[in-house]
Amino acid sequence: MNGERNFARALWKVYRRGNRPIPFAYQGNLPYDDPAFGRRMLARMLDEQDAAGSRISAERTLQINWLTNKLNLAPESTLFDVTCGAGLYAVPFAMQGLRVTGVDFASISIDYAKEFAAREGVAARCEWHIQDIHKMDFAGREFHAAILLYGQLAVMTEEQAQAVLRKIAASLRAGGKLCLEMLNPDMVDKTNSTWWFTDDRGLWGNAPFLHLGERIWDEAAQTSLERYHILHLETGEMDEILLGDRVYSVDFLTEMLHTAGFSSVHTYPAWDGLPLYDADEWIVYIATM
Repeated sequence: MNGERNFARALWKVYRRGNRPIPFAYQGNLPYDDPAFGRRMLARMLDEQDAAGSRISAERTLQINWLTNKLNLAPESTLFDVTCGAGLYAVPFAMQGLRVTGVDFASISIDYAKEFAAREGVAARCEWHIQDIHKMDFAGREFHAAILLYGQLAVMTEEQAQAVLRKIAASLRAGGKLCLEMLNPDMVDKTNSTWWFTDDRGLWGNAPFLHLGERIWDEAAQTSLERYHILHLETGEMDEILLGDRVYSVDFLTEMLHTAGFSSVHTYPAWDGLPLYDADEWIVYIATM
């Protein structure tokens, strides 16, 4: 009976949800602090057969070689990996002789990064921090370079993004460089759409669930919103997830980088021609202090 009541309440909540959520109202509320969810998310990121996971290792190697050149990296250079996740970029850089500092708020990802670095024999070259990047303070560390990949600057408000850029700038030495990967605004899906599917395993759990998804383009906020209602069929409980990607024009983001303290900015659409499966979706910014 409780399950039936929960099920009815959940469906009424979906019905009354409203048509336009407030961008970043939940600050991106994927439940990373739930160990079970964290393990499922990590498994997805590491699965090279999953299109929603991280790039495959061969593509990451191409990027790392490109970044080594563009960021003027050499053995003993210091690299700051902001939102480092499972260390899939940080550890290979350490294997090239760099000293790497990674920060991420997902403890399970950092635990994996530590194990990865130990397996590759570079634990001594890696420094890991479990921390929200909005609260991080690495000012004065004088890193040679920093990377912020996969469009992570877009999953926050413009004000928060500007503050993060300032924090990164404060961590770099004079002449230090930042690589920022952001969605190409011309490639962002700006149509409204809905979809649904059922499953009994995956990111949302290992019991039967119904996933109701919708994508909403907010023109005023220049933000693509995705809202998910995940109804767990055995209990009638429901999770609501709201994600957002703030879209920036090249001119606007270049000005943000200048405001943060960077003196010059160069852009490389589609990863400068690297043969990545999703290259066309991105613009890479190299900003110099």
